[in-house]
Amino acid sequence: MDFSHISIRGARVHNLRNISLDIPRNKLVVITGISGSGKSSLAFDTIYAEGQRRFMETLSPYARQFIGNIERPDVDFIEGLSPVISIDQKSTSRSPRSTVGTVTEIHDFVRLLYAKAGRRYDPVTGQMLQKQSEQSICEAIMALPEGAKLQILSPLVTGRKGHYRELFERLVKKGFLRARIDGEYVELVAGMQLERYKSHNIELVVDRLVAGPGIGERLTKSVNLAISMSEHKSSVICDTDDPERGELYFSTQYAYADGTVPVDVLAPNQFSFNSPYGACPECNGLGEVMQLSAELMAPDMTRSLDDGAIEPFGKPGKRNLWQVIRAIAKQYDFSLSTPLAKIPAEAFDILLYGSGSKTFDVGYSYAGKEHLYPQTFQGAVPYVEEVRLNASTPKLREWAESFMIRQSCPVCGGARLKQESLHVKVDGLNIAEVEALPLPDALEFFRLLPPKLTAKEKLVAAPVLHEITKRIDFLLNVGLGYLALDRNSQTLSGGEAQRIRLASQLGSQLSGVLYVLDEPSIGLHQRDNHKLIDSLHRLRDLGNTVLVVEHDKDTMLQADQIIDLGPGAGEHGGLVVAQGTASTLGPDSVTAGYLNGTLSVSVPYSENGKEREQRSLKLKGCRGNNLKNVDAEFPLGSLISVTGVSGSGKSTLVNETLYPLLARHFYRSKLLALPCDAVTGIELIDKVVNVDQSPIGRTPRSNPATYTGAFTFIRDFFTRLPEAQIRGYKAGRFSFNVKGGRCEVCQGAGTRKIEMNFLPDVYVQCEHCKGERYNRETLQVKYKGKSIADVLEMPIEEAALFFEDFPRIRRILDTMQSVGLGYLKLGQPSPLLSGGEAQRIKLSAELAKIQTGKTLYILDEPTTGLHFQDIQHLLAVLRKLVEKGNTVIVIEHNLDIVRNSDWVIDLGPEGGNGGGEVVATGTPEEIARRADTHTGHYLKLDSGDILTGTA
Repeated sequence: MDFSHISIRGARVHNLRNISLDIPRNKLVVITGISGSGKSSLAFDTIYAEGQRRFMETLSPYARQFIGNIERPDVDFIEGLSPVISIDQKSTSRSPRSTVGTVTEIHDFVRLLYAKAGRRYDPVTGQMLQKQSEQSICEAIMALPEGAKLQILSPLVTGRKGHYRELFERLVKKGFLRARIDGEYVELVAGMQLERYKSHNIELVVDRLVAGPGIGERLTKSVNLAISMSEHKSSVICDTDDPERGELYFSTQYAYADGTVPVDVLAPNQFSFNSPYGACPECNGLGEVMQLSAELMAPDMTRSLDDGAIEPFGKPGKRNLWQVIRAIAKQYDFSLSTPLAKIPAEAFDILLYGSGSKTFDVGYSYAGKEHLYPQTFQGAVPYVEEVRLNASTPKLREWAESFMIRQSCPVCGGARLKQESLHVKVDGLNIAEVEALPLPDALEFFRLLPPKLTAKEKLVAAPVLHEITKRIDFLLNVGLGYLALDRNSQTLSGGEAQRIRLASQLGSQLSGVLYVLDEPSIGLHQRDNHKLIDSLHRLRDLGNTVLVVEHDKDTMLQADQIIDLGPGAGEHGGLVVAQGTASTLGPDSVTAGYLNGTLSVSVPYSENGKEREQRSLKLKGCRGNNLKNVDAEFPLGSLISVTGVSGSGKSTLVNETLYPLLARHFYRSKLLALPCDAVTGIELIDKVVNVDQSPIGRTPRSNPATYTGAFTFIRDFFTRLPEAQIRGYKAGRFSFNVKGGRCEVCQGAGTRKIEMNFLPDVYVQCEHCKGERYNRETLQVKYKGKSIADVLEMPIEEAALFFEDFPRIRRILDTMQSVGLGYLKLGQPSPLLSGGEAQRIKLSAELAKIQTGKTLYILDEPTTGLHFQDIQHLLAVLRKLVEKGNTVIVIEHNLDIVRNSDWVIDLGPEGGNGGGEVVATGTPEEIARRADTHTGHYLKLDSGDILTGTA
C-alpha cells in the first residue's frame, strides 16, 4: 500500500495533548513552536521512537533479549511510517581517536589511496625509494663516467651492538681483505673485534673496479655476491671517488639509506592511527601526550615566592626545600618577596627545572655554629614528575596531574602516525599533511591528482578519488568548508556534528527513508544557510521524507510545510496551532507573525555610548589558531555580539583567548590561553562568567533543581514537615545520591541504562520505583498532597506557584522562568537536555546570585533551540544585566540578537585560513552599512525583510 502521508492519531507523549495530524511524505517538513511546546516530543519521542521500536521488533527473539523492552510511545496509531534515521545533536563520538575523516569514512578512502598510489621517500636523503633489479643496478653503475674508481660494498651490519669476532673470522677465511667499519676503511685481520657495547655499521668491500666498458661480467658477479651477503639479502652500495656524487645505495626492495628495509607492500592499516601497524608508538595514535607545564605551576608572574607563586612549593617554611631556595636567592641577588617576573632568568629556570650538577651553599645551625653544605636543587617540574610516578594515593597522583596539559606529540608532531607512514607521499604530501588541509584545498588537491599519477596508479586510484571528492563535496554543501579532515570530533559543536552526519547520509544515497533532524542550522552563518537548505532539498529529492525541528527563518520559508506547535510551553503547549506553508499559516500562529514581519524581536534600551567610550577591555596581538595578530576592543557595560562566518575565529578569540586570561586572573584557573601580547582593562571588572553549552551533568541524577541549588532548599523544606520530623528524617533522606531514602535498584536515577553494542545506550524506566527515584517510606512524606518525587515531576512554572510562599526557592525558580525554561520539569535528567537548555540553566543559576554590576558574561550561541518569542525573553534578560552595569559578550549568528546589540565585532572575511581578522566593528547600524562584510550584508537584508516565500 502506497501512503501519501504519515498519519498520527492520538499522540499523548509528554505534553502532547492527544493530537492528530497528517505529515506529507517525500517533503521537507519543519516542526516549529516556542521552546517546550512539544516539538521534540512529536518528532523524536513519538515518530522516531515508534520507528525504532518497529525496527527492534524485526530482530530475532535472541537479539531482543539483550535489548530489553523498548516502551511503545503513547499514541493510538501511526500509519505510513518509513524506516527512520535520527540525526540529532547528542550522538557525536567523544573518542579522542575520532576525527572528521573517520566519522565520514573519507579517511578510509585516503588510506587506501596512499596504500595503492603512495610513493616512499627516504627520511635522511629525501629521495624517492624504488625497487631495482640486479640488472638495473648494474646498468646504473655502468653509466658512471669512464675511469671512475668504484668500490662495491655489501652492508652486513646496520646499527647493531656486538664485537663481531666470529663474523670477521669467517670473512678472512673466505679471502676478503677490506671492510668499511663505522665509516672508516680497514684491513681485515685474524682475531680482530669491535667494542661490544657500541652500535656499529659494517660494510664488506666485495670488489674494487674502474668504470669502463670491459667490466660488465665482473660487475654483475660482484653485485650478485654483495646482494646475497647483505643483511637483508637485498642491498648493495657503490662508493665512488667523486665527492660530489658520493656513494650510491641500491636495493632490490624498498630500503632506506641507513640500510633498514620498510615493509615490502603498503597496506591501508599502515596509515591508520587506530592500528598498531600505523599509530605513532609515543602517543599511541592520539597525536598528543600529557606533559607537565611550568606555566601551570607558576600561573601568575606578578606574584612572589612569599605568596606561593610556584604552586608545588607552597608558601615559605622551614623545610630543607626552602633553605635551598633561600641559598639560590642569595646567590642570584633577589628576595622571596620579588615578583617572579623580576627574578633573573637563570635563577627562575633553576627553580622550575632544577640546577643539575650545580650546587648552592646552604647554611645550617648546629651547636651554636653555622655550617655550609653544598646542595643541588631538584626544581618544581622534576619534583612533581617524581610525585606523579611514585604517588602512594590517588589523591596525590591527581594533584600532580593537575599540572599537566595536552601537548603535541614530540615524535610525530601531532600527525598520529609512525615515521615510516609519514614518509609515504602522494604528489609531495604525506597523509597527515593532506588531511590537515581545509576541505576546499583538500578537494582541489584530489581533483588535480590524476594527471600526476602513472597509468597503473591512475587505474587503481580512479574509483577511490571519486568517493573522496564526492564525500568532501557533500561536506562543503552543508557549510563545513572551514573544517579539515584531521579535526578532532570532540571539538565539534552539536550543529557541526549533525551536519557531518547529514553529509554522510547524502553520500549513502538512500531512498524511502524518514530523516528526523534537530536544528541542523545551529552555528551556521546566514551566508552558508542556503547550502544547508539545498542539502535538505537534495535529501528530499532522493525520495525521502525530511522532518526538521527548526527555528531558523530561512529554513521555514523554504520548507514544503510547517507544523507550528503551541500555543504555549509545557502544559500550555502540545497542540497543533497551524499547519501549512509559510504564507498560509493561520492567524493563531505566533510563528507566522515573525515570518511575515508583523512581529519582530526588539527590546528598548537606554543609550550608554559615552560610558562605553570611556571604559573598555582590550586584547592585543591575538595569534591563536587562525587569528592573524588581531586586536579587539570590548566596550564595558554593553551587549556585544561577536559575529562572522563559521570558522572565522570567534570562539578562538573569546572562549580560548579572552576567557582563559580572565579566569586565570580572577580564579587562578589552570586554563591556558592561546597566544596574546596583552590584555588591558581587567581592573574595570570584578569577575568573569562563561555560560557555555556543555552538559550540566552526565547522568540522570543531574537535573535543573540540583544544578541551580534549588533542590537543597527543597530537601531542607521537606525535612521540616511534621511527618519527616516524627520519623527523624534528615536532608540526606530526600537525596537520591546517597543511601537511605532512594530506590536502591536504580540507585536514585529513576532509570536503568541498557548498553547497546551497535546502537546508542538506551535508558529505560526503573521497574521497581517506576521512575520516582525514592523508596516507599520517603514518598509518604507529603506537602499539599505532593511527595518530593511529585515536586521533581512538576514543570518549573508550576513549582514556582507551589513554593510561592518560600522566597529562597521561588527566587531561583523565577530566574529559570525568566530565561524561558518554565516548561522544563524540575527534575528533568541532564542527558535529556539540549545544549541550549543547559546553557540557559547555567545562565539562570548566575542570575540568581547577587549582582555586583561589574561582571563580564560570555555566552556562546545562547539562541540555540529558541523560538522568536523565546529570543525576545532572552534579550530582555541580557538587557537587564547590561542595565545593571554588567558586560555581556555573545558569540552569535542570530540576526535578532545582533541587531539589538550595542556593539558588534565582526570576524572574517572567510572561515579557516581565510579568516582570523577583524573586518568590522561598530553599532549594528554601522555594520549594516558595510557592504564588504557578510554579516553587514545579511543585517541590511534582515532589517527590511518581509515574507516573500523565499529566503
